[in-house]
Formats: sequence, C-alpha cells, structure tokens
Amino acid sequence: MWLKKKMGLKQWNYEQMKGVFSSTFYLSLSFFITALFLFKLARSSKPKTNLNLPPSPPKLPFIGNLHQFGTLLPHRSLRDLSLKYGDMMMLQLGQMQTPTLVVSSVDVATEILKTHDLTFSDRPQNTAAKILLYECTDVGFSVYGEKWRQKRKICVLELLSTKRVQSFRHIREAEVAELVNKLREASSSGASCVNLTEMIMSTSNNIVCKCAFGRKFGEDGDKRVKELARETMIHLTAFTVRDYFPWLGWVDVVTGKIEKYKATAGAMDALFDEAITERLRAKREGEHSKRKDFMDILLQLQEDDMLSFELTKNDLKALLADMFVGGTDTTSSALEWAMSELLRNPTVMKKVQEEVRRVVGHKSNVEEKDIHEMHYLKCVIKETLRIHPPTPLLAPRVTMSDVKLKGYDIPAKTMVYINSWAMQRDPKFWENPEEFMPERFEKSEVDFKGQEEFQFVPFGFGRRGCPGRYFAIASMECILANLLYWFDWELPETDTQDIIDMDEVFGLIVSKKLPLLVKPKTFSF
Repeated sequence: MWLKKKMGLKQWNYEQMKGVFSSTFYLSLSFFITALFLFKLARSSKPKTNLNLPPSPPKLPFIGNLHQFGTLLPHRSLRDLSLKYGDMMMLQLGQMQTPTLVVSSVDVATEILKTHDLTFSDRPQNTAAKILLYECTDVGFSVYGEKWRQKRKICVLELLSTKRVQSFRHIREAEVAELVNKLREASSSGASCVNLTEMIMSTSNNIVCKCAFGRKFGEDGDKRVKELARETMIHLTAFTVRDYFPWLGWVDVVTGKIEKYKATAGAMDALFDEAITERLRAKREGEHSKRKDFMDILLQLQEDDMLSFELTKNDLKALLADMFVGGTDTTSSALEWAMSELLRNPTVMKKVQEEVRRVVGHKSNVEEKDIHEMHYLKCVIKETLRIHPPTPLLAPRVTMSDVKLKGYDIPAKTMVYINSWAMQRDPKFWENPEEFMPERFEKSEVDFKGQEEFQFVPFGFGRRGCPGRYFAIASMECILANLLYWFDWELPETDTQDIIDMDEVFGLIVSKKLPLLVKPKTFSF
C-alpha cells in the first residue's frame, strides 16, 4: 500500500502537467474569458521590432506551444521538435509574458558559457518555489546578484568543498554498511526480491540528513520527514496554472493547490525550526558532537557576522532546504539507473564487479581510497549520468539583457531551457549514443565540471552549475562499489534482461517509473 502511494507521488507532477490539455481544464474557463485572452494574444503577438528570433513551431491561441509536448516526456518532446525546427527554438508557453528559448546543441551551449554566461545567469521563480523556498532565498532558485554569489560561495567553500565532502566519509561508510547488512539479511532469508529503489533512496536520504542536521530521519516516527522531501520536489515541478496563465491564478486557489504548497512549506519550516532550536540548546549545554555538519557551519557563520550580508534565519533554512530536498533523489535516481543498466548488460556487470573485487581484495569493508583505483566503476557512473542525466532539462535560466546568440536576437527576460539529455545523446559527439557503453570514457578526459567538454554536463555548467556534484559523486561511488562488491544480482523470475522496465517519470529529477525489484545473492570469496 505504501509503495503504491509512493509511486503515485512520483508520477503526480507529470500528470498535472498533462492535465492542461484535458477537457476538464478547458471547460473550467468561461467563454467570455477565453475570448478576452484571444483578443489580448492577438494584440500582443504582433512583433514590435524587427528582431531576428530563432525559429518557432506553430502556436495555438491561448496555450501557445504547450500542446506540442505531446505524450512524451518534456526532454524527449523538445528533442524531437529540435530535429525539425533547429537546435535553438523559441516557444510560447501559455500566456507567459516572456518567450522561452530551448537549446539542444553543444555548440550553442558552448557559446553561452564561454561568451554569455553572465547574461544567462538569472533564474525564473515559479509559484511553488516562492512558497516552499522562503521567497526563493536559496541558491537554486534565487535571482542573480551579490547576495546570491555570497550564498553560493558559502556552499562551494564551506559546505560542499572536496575537503568538506571527504570529512563526511564516516557518515557515508556507516550508512552504506547498514544498507549492506539489510541486503545480507534478505539474501540469507531467501527473499524472492527486495525493493532496491526504496533501499537506495533511504540510504541516500540518511546520508544527506546526517550531513545537514547531524541526525537521520525515517525511523521512530520521523517517517514524515522523507515524505516532506518528496512532496517538496513534486510541488516544485508541478503544473501551476498561474505560472502559465497569470490571469487564471484563482484556479490554483480553488483547486486547493496553493493550500497544499503552503501546508508542505509550513511542515518543512516547523522541522527546520525544531532542528535549529535543538542544536542551539545542545551547543549551550555542551552536548553537541565536535564533528561539524551543515547546520553547525551555517550557525557559526551567522554568529560570527563576518559575511557582507545578514544571514537571516530564513536564509539559513533556505540553504538547508536546498541540501535536504536536492541531495536525496538525485543520487538515488542515478544509482537506480546504474543498477538497471548493469542488469541489462551482464558483460558490463561482470567487468565492473571483477575490478571492484580485485581492488578491494578480502578486506572486511570497502574503503574510499580503494574507490580511487576503480577506474571502470567511475566510467560506469559517467555513462549512467550521460544516458540518464538526473535533470535532463537543466534548471531554467533567464537572460538579464538582450543578447546575440548564433546570429539570433534573444530578448532580455527570455526563459532558457538547455536540453542536456539531447546534447548527451548527440551522434555528432557520441558513437552509438543510445547504447550503454562505459568503455567510451576509459580513454576520455571528460569530467563532471562542465568547463571544457559541453557534450557531457550532467551537473550543469557555469555560474549556475550544481555546487553539490562532489557530494553526489562521493555518495554514488561509495554505494555502488559496495553493492557490486558484496552481492551478485538477479532479476525476479518473472523478469528478464530484455524486458526490464526502463520507463521514466519526469519531475525535478527523472527517475524510473517502476521501482527496481531485484534478488541479492551474497558473494562468497
């Protein structure tokens, strides 16, 4: 029952998006309001200048290009449109006052970063983000400016630096050891299968929570905390009418959507308040551990008052929300895809397991220094992120001024989506791009930074690139190495490698539609 509920949560946001095309939605509009919008659209659609805009697919009145997303997931629909209309397309999504540019080309992405990165560094702020992330005072959704730069600097230098990520090694190892013990128990009991999706997600959530708050959730009545993280991710990408049709914002109120956002935001805020209050009490009474987590660092920065801006309590909570919400499903989804691809490709599975077991030998645990020598394992992770990027449409940007891009005029305030999924499957740069081939990275210098090789940008690039990539990669490598070292893996008897489900669900990240059910067999050395 809980699994069905979980699957429903993961799919709900995409179903909402498709709902814009349903007859119920259209019938909810009165005839005279529709006529008014059509009149407004006709007047506003007339070009006011002789701009040389990128090509655009034909639009429909009122909804613009929304209907062209079709039945496919957005990154796939936009890739198909780009094959017809070009690597730069201008779309009109609903009644938004600003156009939307979709980039599906490595060449265009390269020019954006090397020549216009600053111009493309602002962020749109949707209704859900404003409600859930303290009026977008976090790093992910905040507008570009000095305060945002200072907050990102805190994340890069104080919270997510290589040195800081290494300091959390004991947390990763402890949580992964607990995962291994649960799988070993399932194997020894002869369980027909385990829900590896749920187990990986739980481990990833525990790692993030212990690094951020000094404690993990999901046990002893705190299960609601995990649900809050999932709800927040779902809300952030849900279809909200007012974001596309501002004059119809009342629909979100009537349907109760805004109330749901506020309820989740209130519960998250209460959680953060409780955690902060408890941490301050423990510090006063000398009960707190000497090992610093994210909350300790932020509270210390707030106390020292050494920043160029006031780090308010809401600022602190917004930064914690970024870590709490963004650090769980990204990692767990990538691992879920990695294990799925390995099960579909037994030759690759055998090769990477042989490497892991050769490097570790007969030790009682997998150490992180061992992982540094697992070159093929790193290739497997890179190939997984290439073919299954967690965020196939990199978080949208907004142009801060007019700009000339590849000969086209891009107006200020244009929303920009960069289709990394299409770029990472571009046959111009990748041989057999639809195939899972980790070997392609064995002699490649391509890395995760997105600074030189723009055909591989799973964590974005430039000023708006993800600051948490080192944290995510460290967790992925640790978990995957242990899964491959300690166990051999089989699909349930009802499945075969040819029919393992690989359908996607679109949200803040793209995950498998159905959970990965597998049978672990403890490996005998």
